[in-house]
Amino acid sequence: MDKFKRKAFELLKDWKENYAPNYAALLEGARRVGKSTIAEEFAKQNYRSYIKIDFANIDEDLLSAFKDIAKPDVFFLRLQTITGINLYLRESVIIFDEIQLNPKARQAIKYLVADGRYDYIETGSLISIKKNVKDIVIPSEEHKIPVYPMDYEEFMWAIGNNTYDVLRQLYKTNTPAGNGVNRSLMRDFRIYMAVGGMPQAVQAYIDGKNFSFIDKVKRDIIDLYIDDFKKIDDSGLIGMMYKSIPSQLATQKKRYVISKATKKRKTNKDIERLSDLLDSKTVIPCYNTTDPNIILSQTLDNDTFKLYLSDVGLFTTMIFEGSPDTGENIYSKLLSDKLPADFGYLYENVVAQIIACTNRTLYYYTWGKEGSTHYYEVDFLLQSGAKIIPVEVKSSATKNHESIDAFCKKFSSRIARPLLISQKDVGNEGQLMLKPVYMLPFVLEEL
Repeated sequence: MDKFKRKAFELLKDWKENYAPNYAALLEGARRVGKSTIAEEFAKQNYRSYIKIDFANIDEDLLSAFKDIAKPDVFFLRLQTITGINLYLRESVIIFDEIQLNPKARQAIKYLVADGRYDYIETGSLISIKKNVKDIVIPSEEHKIPVYPMDYEEFMWAIGNNTYDVLRQLYKTNTPAGNGVNRSLMRDFRIYMAVGGMPQAVQAYIDGKNFSFIDKVKRDIIDLYIDDFKKIDDSGLIGMMYKSIPSQLATQKKRYVISKATKKRKTNKDIERLSDLLDSKTVIPCYNTTDPNIILSQTLDNDTFKLYLSDVGLFTTMIFEGSPDTGENIYSKLLSDKLPADFGYLYENVVAQIIACTNRTLYYYTWGKEGSTHYYEVDFLLQSGAKIIPVEVKSSATKNHESIDAFCKKFSSRIARPLLISQKDVGNEGQLMLKPVYMLPFVLEEL
């Protein structure tokens, strides 16, 4: 697999310059998002030597060396002897890959960091970390770095498309691209929505594989996640919660309902399962706020939330779960914007992913219409200084936006400028900003 340019590299550089050797770097994220590759590539480029220890595939000799981890001199000597790799004072790094599989090694990070001879990079999937740390002291000497599926800019780097900086400049002018250019840019973006940001799927696309093949790659990742969920809860219910996300978003209900996923009444155990699902980083929670103000975190309702998938490519595959293979025809319709139904929730998911990749917690707001059983809903809320930017997402037509209009009327003093995200070109309707979805990252850069 090609070594992709990833933004986590810059975060690792910051760690090396400002936090090492007093902290180990911990790359956190879902399985298959590229944590191990990022760690190893960074080690190759920035250290004289490195040793990678993969706890998911470790031989007995190497594992036995960890019995001496409390005696650093002996431990380092054994590591070098077994691997045949020399370690150099302050010029080498040791990678602990899939650290959640060896809690004792993670606990020892505290003492290895204090020893100070070498740097340490850990990679881990949180789905197992919680379960495996009950009997250990979690080291405070960890600098956590989130790793997400590839965002749109990383995807553009990977496929050799150099227009992203041009998009940024176009955004700054706040002028329309023109119908033809906008259609072309949206088609490029829909390719990202179809492929997603999982490195294996991106590589398959670069290699010229058809969408049926790419879809198989994504289904394998989904199956891997389901198997991971079963390892920590053999009921299979976490997997059911995960796979129900697209169908629950499609119904346009106010919140995610656990019982709809599990087909039974919610129990306390289900709350624990939900926590495990969130820890897996395979999903993105978006919390309802009871009173949207400048401190959204203080008014979130933990019991009312929506869930999105952390990767839009996996979401696209799961939408068509009923078919054994997501056919080329379905993908061609997506790319040409000719899907037969309203797939607004697909665009919602990619917007959620774009926001989450900036390390923001996601919020939305819903309230009842006066004299009606229906309700208004603003899809996302962003903080901008002392103000709020309400965000509504549309898959196509932008004329009907009564929810965001009602929100602006209800909370006029709290709002910066409302934002409507769609496939349409840049524009304005009064105070309402209209932006195509591929420009959302630049909106977030300005906040």
